[in-house]
Amino acid sequence: MILAEHYPVLIIVISLLSAFTILIAGWLNKKTCLPISLATIFVQLLLAFSILHHVVIMREPIHYWLGGWAPPWGIEYVVDAFNAYVLVIVLFVCLLTAIYAKRSIEKELPRKIVPFYVVFQLLVTGLCGIIVTGDIFNLYVFLEIASLAAYALIAAAGGRSLKASYNYVIMGSIGACFYLLGVGFLYSVTGSLNMHDLALLLPPLYENKVVQAAFVFFVVGISIKMALFPLHIWQPDAYTYAPSAVSVIIAAAMSKVSIYAFIRIFFSVFTTEFIHLYVPIADVLSWIAAIAIIVGSVIAIMQTNLKRMLAYSSVSQIGYIVLGVGLYSTQWGLYGALIHILNHAITKGCLFMVAGAIIYRTGLRSIKDFEGLGKKMPYTCAAFTLAALSMIGVPPTVGFITKLYLVLASLEAVEYVYVGVILASTLLNLVYFWRVIDRMYFVRKEGAGENEHAIKKEEAPGSMVIPTLVLGSLCVIVGLLWLAGAETPLLPIVDQAVNALLGTGVAAP
Repeated sequence: MILAEHYPVLIIVISLLSAFTILIAGWLNKKTCLPISLATIFVQLLLAFSILHHVVIMREPIHYWLGGWAPPWGIEYVVDAFNAYVLVIVLFVCLLTAIYAKRSIEKELPRKIVPFYVVFQLLVTGLCGIIVTGDIFNLYVFLEIASLAAYALIAAAGGRSLKASYNYVIMGSIGACFYLLGVGFLYSVTGSLNMHDLALLLPPLYENKVVQAAFVFFVVGISIKMALFPLHIWQPDAYTYAPSAVSVIIAAAMSKVSIYAFIRIFFSVFTTEFIHLYVPIADVLSWIAAIAIIVGSVIAIMQTNLKRMLAYSSVSQIGYIVLGVGLYSTQWGLYGALIHILNHAITKGCLFMVAGAIIYRTGLRSIKDFEGLGKKMPYTCAAFTLAALSMIGVPPTVGFITKLYLVLASLEAVEYVYVGVILASTLLNLVYFWRVIDRMYFVRKEGAGENEHAIKKEEAPGSMVIPTLVLGSLCVIVGLLWLAGAETPLLPIVDQAVNALLGTGVAAP
């Protein structure tokens, strides 16, 4: 028990120290960068699994007081079932991305290998810090660490990525300012920054206009960070022009951490009572999410660049999670939102890995040029197909589970329009993913004729294909595990996470 209490801070400390170690070791030999980063993230993942096991089995959060200062005066790290669940997802994706990045970065950024791994490790540090902290200002600090690292990683490719990164800097800074204004407003009326302490102090102040304004600032600021429509304008270029490995990490991991912060502030600081009685924003968020789901899918259909199509698909997928949050009163909604965090992490991570592998091996970015890729890169295209099926929501993939819960939530809330939105988006998903699969498998490459050997098998390197196949396989495996119910640990974990959010917030020390 005593040892487990130190794991949250160890996850942060070893990652931060690793970034400096990579910098120094990289000066001597750049080949040491990847092993150090991999070893660090692997240890972090082991600690995350240990934390998850502890909070699920013991059914109580882990608390760590930095410097021994008791909250609310000191900074507290708190890990319950919800953030333990997100922490494992994020670190798992980061580990696979680090493996995937080896060959990808050697080709795309051959002169920036050491800076890449240093900044990549700082990004991992920021993401983990956001997840484990129980202090709203400390969350802002880690949010900016992660954001600054992401800006640098996106810009590393040069060219059009510089403009994409600049736009992200502008929008991200605006989002950070909104968030910080929310922090200042709450501190001005409560004198506290601790999440649990705020949850206790705010109820008598719910009618205070400063508190209500703070909530709005939080919602808008984090919505920019997670690219919720229509505040997503920075995202398509950032995802499209970033180096392939960077596209994977910001789409699959960083967006999930921003969503985590949104849900944590939404439920653990302001609580369901405030949202229901004083700022009834759930319906507004649900309608925004519904529009995002449709608009993102429609614009994705219009794209010819694969990475850009996936970027607009992410706008739609963020809508699913926010729709689940908006339907929290049914409880099915939060189940759908939390499962979709996992679904989107593994599926979108897989899809961007496929896009990067295709670019690495063939240099192709336009979907119309993908003829014959199913034979040329069979494993990569098979992973794409599995992930696409999950995005569409075909049983027994995890994407089917997500949409099933959101449909149940919509029916229970008597919001039949959302059922229509989910069904319509499923058809739209089918349209833009099927055209890619069709080009890969069913459109003959010109000049191939009847000769099946005209297209030579030429897969991406194993270090890129294996992580891609792992994520693609998980799209089906996780769906099957969920359908197995309580016989697997997945259902109890999500169940406890939902209960933690709909309870009184972050548990008291």
